[in-house]
Amino acid sequence: MRQKLPARYNAIAIPLLLSVLMTFIVSGVATFSGLGFVDGVTEKWLQAWGLSWVIAFPTMLFLLPLVRRIVAQVVEVPRG
Repeated sequence: MRQKLPARYNAIAIPLLLSVLMTFIVSGVATFSGLGFVDGVTEKWLQAWGLSWVIAFPTMLFLLPLVRRIVAQVVEVPRG
């Protein structure tokens, strides 16, 4: 059985994985829609992905507490 990370790593692991996946998909869609399937598009996509991830991950870490507070104000938590 694989050893799991302790629960305290959730605050880093969730935004890390989410930012990797979201920037991969969004940068791919933007790159391919802007350039089409031309020579070198994969390299351009990976460059765009790297840059967008470098911006997205710290942004998610910074904004996640604020987003949680806003969501808590508009979403009712079930009781019992």
